[in-house]
Amino acid sequence: MASSHSSSPVPQSNSSDAFFKKEMDATKCFRPVQSLPDVCPKEPTGDPSNLCDSPSLVVDQHRWTIYHSKVNLPAALNDPRLAKRESDFFTKTWGVDFVDTEVTPSFYLPQITKEHFALYQQEITPREKVHERCKNICTPKDTFDRTLLHTYDKSRTDLEQVPKIFMKPDFALEDSLTFNAVLPWSHFSTAGGRGNRDAASSKLLQEKLSHYLDIVEVNIAHQISLRSEAFFHAMTSQHELQDYLRKTSQAVKLLREKISKIDKVMCEGSLRVLRLSLTRNNCIKAYNKLKLMATVHQTQPTVQLLLSTSEFVGALDLIATTQEVLQQELQGIHSFRHLGSQLCELEKLIDKMMIAEFSTYARNDLNRPLEDDCQILEEERLVSLVFGLLKQRKLNFYEIYGNEMIITAKNIIKQCVVNTVSQIEEIDTEVVVKLADQMRMMNFPQWFDLLKNIFSKFTIFLKRIKATLNTIRSVVFLVLDKNQKTRDLEDTLQKNSAKDSTVDTEVAYLTHEGMFISDAFSEGDLPPVAADTTSHRNTSPNSEPCSSDSVSEPECTTDSSSSKEQTSSSVTPGGVEMMISDDMKLTDLELVRLANNIQELLYNASDICHDRSVKFLMARAKDGFLEKLNSNEFVALSRLMEGFILDTEQICGRKSMSLRGALQSQANRFVNRFHEERKTKLSLLLDNERWKQAEVPAEFQDLVDSVSDGRISLPEKKTAATEERKPTEFLIVEGQKYATVGTVLLLIRIILEYCQCVDNIPSIATDMLTRLSDLLKYFNSRSCQLVLGAGALQVVGLKTITTKNLALSSRCLQLIVHYIPIIRAHFEARLQPKQFSMLRHFDHITKDYHDHIAEISAKLVAIMDSLFDKLLSKYEVKAPVPSACFRNICKQMAKMHEAIYDLLPEEQTQMLFLRINASYKLHLKRQLAHLNVVNDGGPLNGLVTSDVAFYTGNLQALKGLNNLDLNMAEIWEQKR
Repeated sequence: MASSHSSSPVPQSNSSDAFFKKEMDATKCFRPVQSLPDVCPKEPTGDPSNLCDSPSLVVDQHRWTIYHSKVNLPAALNDPRLAKRESDFFTKTWGVDFVDTEVTPSFYLPQITKEHFALYQQEITPREKVHERCKNICTPKDTFDRTLLHTYDKSRTDLEQVPKIFMKPDFALEDSLTFNAVLPWSHFSTAGGRGNRDAASSKLLQEKLSHYLDIVEVNIAHQISLRSEAFFHAMTSQHELQDYLRKTSQAVKLLREKISKIDKVMCEGSLRVLRLSLTRNNCIKAYNKLKLMATVHQTQPTVQLLLSTSEFVGALDLIATTQEVLQQELQGIHSFRHLGSQLCELEKLIDKMMIAEFSTYARNDLNRPLEDDCQILEEERLVSLVFGLLKQRKLNFYEIYGNEMIITAKNIIKQCVVNTVSQIEEIDTEVVVKLADQMRMMNFPQWFDLLKNIFSKFTIFLKRIKATLNTIRSVVFLVLDKNQKTRDLEDTLQKNSAKDSTVDTEVAYLTHEGMFISDAFSEGDLPPVAADTTSHRNTSPNSEPCSSDSVSEPECTTDSSSSKEQTSSSVTPGGVEMMISDDMKLTDLELVRLANNIQELLYNASDICHDRSVKFLMARAKDGFLEKLNSNEFVALSRLMEGFILDTEQICGRKSMSLRGALQSQANRFVNRFHEERKTKLSLLLDNERWKQAEVPAEFQDLVDSVSDGRISLPEKKTAATEERKPTEFLIVEGQKYATVGTVLLLIRIILEYCQCVDNIPSIATDMLTRLSDLLKYFNSRSCQLVLGAGALQVVGLKTITTKNLALSSRCLQLIVHYIPIIRAHFEARLQPKQFSMLRHFDHITKDYHDHIAEISAKLVAIMDSLFDKLLSKYEVKAPVPSACFRNICKQMAKMHEAIYDLLPEEQTQMLFLRINASYKLHLKRQLAHLNVVNDGGPLNGLVTSDVAFYTGNLQALKGLNNLDLNMAEIWEQKR
């Protein structure tokens, strides 16, 4: 609410620390403690004792209350009788001693502190700040017209009586819904004696509408009365404005009269001179236009002359220049209305001629004789064609070259086959008509030479393609470099133009001040760009001498767009110099993409050669020819193909996988046949093996010696010195003797063939490793079936599997185990790191072989164990000594030693006999316990001791067992 100058019913304070307390009546000092009265007390709840009898700020605002009492505070505090200003004002009436008197605090009044008002301060402080801010922004009126407010509320209440439909902005009685809502005709019906009531309703409705109209008119009149002062102020201002306009119009009329007099006296002559100068300049321009028209008229004959000499770039430049001149300099000239369309048709014709010319060039370039000449055919012609195609945005011209490459690659193979077949007398071309059938009639050397010739032709073919495509790419990069230089030049010109604008501003200022430019600048002080422009205009080689009246005019030279097309000289890698114009509107992205496509075309050329080679191989492999090749022939073929693949990768810079895949496919077939042949051979050898010690030929000893030297390779053909050497009884491997069978000797050679095949064809290393693992596993399992499983009894017809057969089998397995780490290292050096997991096959094979060897040892021990069980079960402790049982045991032990001593190493023999002796002691101990013979020194004990001594002496007398610790004391039961 706005405040007035009169005293406010609510006490005001100047600070947040000032508070007002209500007076208390002395008669009510002993009333119960009550809370402080609220500013706006609650409504009565019906309980008289709960009502506050203190005055309310809201209810009692129009009558005098204790809040209207005022005290002159300085007069109350300034007591002249007091020396201290701090004394309370009560001392004025009650004496000085009043201050020193201690007043006992009332038990009924609470202690009121500032903390009680903290919450109120927190709530009221933001409101006070907002109030102060609003008071500063919008200064309130000094007086608050309560009558006006009351009138406003009354008028608003009256307007609320008017229905809302009349206040809508889209109110229109033409609308049927609106009309029915305003005039409800359902109340007006003439039926059945209701006429009087309808008339009353109609009259009531008319009065209601009239009442609404009166309310609206009253409010409108009220609003007009409120704004009458502003209306009369506007009318007064309008009269003043009209007076100002009248004076201004008179001043303008007087000024125009003065200007008209000045124009007649001072300006008409000068303007006439300017008009004549302008007419002269127009005549010069018309003369120059006629000269330009004469030049344009000669465009078509000149283009025909350029096309006759295959100058496509020059013809296109001339057409582009003429088109630009027609659009800018000669636009709208009637005589040249058809020249633009004629030039467009001529440009399309040139496009077709360039494409046909490029196709002819590509055909001639690719179909040249394939000799060791990789020079580019007519490089100037190629560069000119490429520039022309780039100028016309024919960016797919490289596809023409790609199609010619495919056709030429087919023709190369066909021509090579025809030439080779014509030189072979055994092939009758009249009987065998088809070229593929003629090719299949060749033997391997003839076909191999043919393939070598094809690969050499393809190598030269790719080198030529690379040279040609490099020239095309160089042209593209020249245009790209020119674009970059053009952008740099434009940036430089923009910087220089900014400097020129500064110089022009200074010159204009000097001229305006009445000074000559020559006084301000000497010739040496002229800006370099301006000097260059002046010299260029004066020494232009294309300008012709004009008349004496027009020499100094810049319009005497043709300012066509052709003068803006600058050309720069560039040299291709082949030494061909070309002029590159600035009108090649190719973006850097398009040029880079075109260069990448040309590079991709070189990759496609490599793929084409590989694909044609694969088809040639597949045509020859239809009858299984490649699968029938021996190892040497396939290795030669593989090396030839690998060499061609490496050559193409070096030329083109990317690997082509088709020929490599075909080689891998043929290699897999070769590996399968290679493995099946050797596995079949090994199977036949094992099925015919009688498991007897074989003599070792000298060539096998040399083969083993070469492996010991660290290289795995098959020996050369037998020499005379090798044939004269006699076979040996044992195979010497790193100083150890190995008794072996013939099958194992051939198996070692087969293993080395696998290793050498991996050296010759590295791509089949993983397949060979798998096949070799399978071969070694097959030998292990098959030998186990034949020897341990006694399969040789039915396959070969052996009567029994002897201990010598078992020991020989064990020694053969040990020989293979000796070579497994060497084979593993050989394959590991030729595998990729990610393929090292395949080497675990060798670990499994080694474990299987060791298990097999252990089973053979266990079998030998089991043989003697069964013998001990048979003989010692009948043993009786009685004379004579030694007993027959111990004689038989010693005899069988001697036979066992005789059978295995020459086959197994001494260490293995000793370990085997220790195991046999342990079995012997176990059976003897069991029999002695059965006979109740104990080590008590009695007669029975003496007989057993004699037999055991006989056994020990015979066993230690055997060769290599003299130092064997038999520990025969274990045959006796230990006393507990």
